[in-house]
Amino acid sequence: MRIAEIFHSIQGEGELTGVPSVFIRTSGCNLRCQWCDTRYASWEPEGADLSEASILERVAEHPVRHVVLTGGEPMVARGIHSLAAALRAGGYHITIETAATVPPEGIACDLASLSPKLAHSQPTTLGPGWAEKHEALRRQPAVLRQWMEHSDFQLKFVLESEADLEEMEGLLAETGTEIPPWKVQLMPQGITRELLLARQSALLDLCKKRGYRYCARLHIDLFGNRRGT
Repeated sequence: MRIAEIFHSIQGEGELTGVPSVFIRTSGCNLRCQWCDTRYASWEPEGADLSEASILERVAEHPVRHVVLTGGEPMVARGIHSLAAALRAGGYHITIETAATVPPEGIACDLASLSPKLAHSQPTTLGPGWAEKHEALRRQPAVLRQWMEHSDFQLKFVLESEADLEEMEGLLAETGTEIPPWKVQLMPQGITRELLLARQSALLDLCKKRGYRYCARLHIDLFGNRRGT
């Protein structure tokens, strides 16, 4: 399995914010979000091919119960189902961070962190082909519903402005699932403290009006936008 990085940090987003975790970042993605903050695992995938045994050894070096499978898009990684099963057998709590474009197909998962991509994610600096592929793949309400039926979940949406709310709510309605608003988290788009601060006020107001949760990016606040955090 090609791995961009494995590191020990705290969860910076979502319901488990602040929980010490080991992050296994697979390399490779089926989308090309314009504002992607891990291009080394998507646009220009890096990393070494590691065996499942070596990955498990790296995880065992740290005194944690929580493991996060992330990317890129971990669900396109070869061997991801086997790795998740091995982690479960080891007694770990497994969070899978996914754009929900690939069905779960029975994968071991305790918390599905689902981040469907909205229209503002469309790449504008790539050659012909990727923009069309990205647009065709990013919106998968049926797959999203499968994930919500598969395991406990949280929905995290990156918003740039209030205008994105209509698209987000339309996608949720298409799943045909009754979703408690507190399961939906709104996160500002940005990789600097300054930009996140500039965009947070509008999202805070939306959360108060609609009952959604505000999703901070604690790791940016603590460490900045750098790898291994």
